Amino acid sequence: MSRYFNFQEKETSFRTETIAGITTFLTMAYALFLIPSVLAEAGMPEKSVFVATALSGAIGTLIMGIFAKFPMGLAPGVGLNAFFAYSVCIGMDIPWQTALSGVLASGIIFLIISATGLRELIIKAIPTNLKLAVSAGIGLFIAFIGLKNAGIVVANEATFVGLGDLTNPTVLLSIFGLIVISILMVRGSNIAIFIGMAATVVVGMIFGLIDVPTSIISMPPSMAPTFGVALQNIGNIFNPQMILVIFTFLFMDFFDTAGTLVAVGSKIGLLKKDGSVENGSKALLADSVATCIGSIFGTTNTTSYVESLSGVAVGAKTGFSSVVVGILFLISLFFSPLLTVITSAVTAPALILVGSLMCSNLKEIEWDKPEVSISSFFTVILMPLTYSIGEGIAFGFLSYVVLMIFKGKAKKIHPVMYVLAVLFIIYFAVR
Repeated sequence: MSRYFNFQEKETSFRTETIAGITTFLTMAYALFLIPSVLAEAGMPEKSVFVATALSGAIGTLIMGIFAKFPMGLAPGVGLNAFFAYSVCIGMDIPWQTALSGVLASGIIFLIISATGLRELIIKAIPTNLKLAVSAGIGLFIAFIGLKNAGIVVANEATFVGLGDLTNPTVLLSIFGLIVISILMVRGSNIAIFIGMAATVVVGMIFGLIDVPTSIISMPPSMAPTFGVALQNIGNIFNPQMILVIFTFLFMDFFDTAGTLVAVGSKIGLLKKDGSVENGSKALLADSVATCIGSIFGTTNTTSYVESLSGVAVGAKTGFSSVVVGILFLISLFFSPLLTVITSAVTAPALILVGSLMCSNLKEIEWDKPEVSISSFFTVILMPLTYSIGEGIAFGFLSYVVLMIFKGKAKKIHPVMYVLAVLFIIYFAVR
């Protein structure tokens, strides 16, 4: 094992990699309960999704560790999860069964891209500013959902939205969780979200706002309600609406993984001079395979978690730390009874603060260039206001192409962007 993972060459050890793997898992563990809770709002069976989430995280991370030998944890992404539930299923009224087929389709396309030279073409085609705007926009969208679920922001006939009842005990519980997680983040805790959710659950049970679970450990629930549904409904994805959905799944998953790959690779010395990452192709393959597997099991796109940097911070340098994460995901299958205590009051603070972290990309956008600032602004602002990540992307990309043409820079626009612009126009025309 030491020889396979090159412990000596990487100047690491079994103990260091194990501790790093445990650290990474703890920073990601909130996803095990947050993902099923969100998908339940789209009508999906929560317990089956829990199993699918744990298994896809385990398999994806094990592939990442053993095949790609990269210290990175995988699990269904929070942004992708929110898009699936709130934009696709609730906003566009698409059945979750069909949406899962869209996830599978995006995973297959991602797999083809990762196995060929297409990945470089796509990375170069999308302007960096728009990638940053998409990430920040998703952050605002997730935060808005969290604020709504917490009851801090509510519907208002006069102004569309307004401040909720801050004396409501459930709202106060969410605010408590928000404060705890924020303080822990400020104090530099790598597992702030996990601890904050746990503290919120405990306080909720003390004040009778959350029921005490009847058990903690049990055999994993059945995955029968979701297993294979994506394959059974694959024929329903061939329409303009689902094409936009699949593109959005693919875009978010691909660039989430690529960005995390560079971030982790640069920290452990695997970033090459040409900007590529050592074993990067294998890492992308691991991610795409995990998405395909996860969709068949019954969960959303499995993607690389930037929380993996917490493991790197305590010494992760090889794929063995990922193996540890994968094993811990498998063990977590036996803790499904804890799903009963993960209410919206518990998950809302996590959504809000994950969203705030994603908004950090705003500072990297070139706001002094109108063709960039206007299209980036449309991308960011329209995601929460239209309640759709896909439509925010469509407006932003379309406006970028139009503004660049009138700027006299039509030749600088990548052909892929022109193709996407035409597809978005068709989508808006027939939606």
